[in-house]
Amino acid sequence: METTTKPLSGRIALVAGATRGAGRAIAVALGTAGATVYVTGRTTRDRVSEVGRATETIEQTAELVTAAGGEGVAVPTDHLEIDQVRALVERIDTERGRLDVLVNDVWGGEHLLKFGKKIWETDLTDGLRMMELGVRTHAITSRLALPLLIRRPGGLVVEMTDGTAEWNTRFRENFFYDLTKNAPIRMAFALAHDLKDVGATAVCLTPGWLRSEQMLAAFGVTEENWRDAIEKVPGFEIAESPVYVGRAVAALAADPDRDRWNGQSLSSGQLARVYGFTDADGSQPDAWGYMLAGETGTPSVEDYR
Repeated sequence: METTTKPLSGRIALVAGATRGAGRAIAVALGTAGATVYVTGRTTRDRVSEVGRATETIEQTAELVTAAGGEGVAVPTDHLEIDQVRALVERIDTERGRLDVLVNDVWGGEHLLKFGKKIWETDLTDGLRMMELGVRTHAITSRLALPLLIRRPGGLVVEMTDGTAEWNTRFRENFFYDLTKNAPIRMAFALAHDLKDVGATAVCLTPGWLRSEQMLAAFGVTEENWRDAIEKVPGFEIAESPVYVGRAVAALAADPDRDRWNGQSLSSGQLARVYGFTDADGSQPDAWGYMLAGETGTPSVEDYR
């Protein structure tokens, strides 16, 4: 049987929140597989969002998608603004007439998270902003984009979060962060219910300990020398590059039997073992498996990479 190196050729994807980190890597991986990818975010070459990083822009992401073999289209979009999201979906409809993959990766609230703070010690404006950025944006985007996605059977919706359903039975750092990062797990469950009769699939996906641009900067390292941070933060040895979760989404999108995952909470490490992809360095880290094992013993990192 003839195979193609571009399994997503002709497919149209929207990665909402693709300026940097997991969103950027997912967009590039979809492009590598041949997809046309609309990439959105609030940081452009002319404007910096509240995240405060001018070093990554959606235009750069679109260029990386095209260089990888797909077609990248940058559309500045604030996913809290209903009219902007509606205009984005209408543009995709006008230009392509279809939507095959929707990735809800909008976040950008790291700067609002304060560790070790009780709810009454947390700035209410910051807490509610986290929920707006990580929950309301996803709901708005799904509501407005799904009518286009369900026109054809086989659509895929990926809700991105931090933590698996199994791990997130534990408290996640902060009251508002806990709510925000558990919501996408439930969103995927609810979307799966709505989509199952129209031939589409919804999942929730988390990377492990992600070596995003912001994380590397916080530790004072780069992707090239990230291991230098392990001495100060030993658990960082299990970290993965954004490439890994990008390949996870591309594998899901190319799987004709992806409906077996409908409504489930998945991780990059879990899917790597099913689909056989690796991180950029050839390893297969399983951060969540490592963390679970660490609660009852002292696991070896080598057993989880």
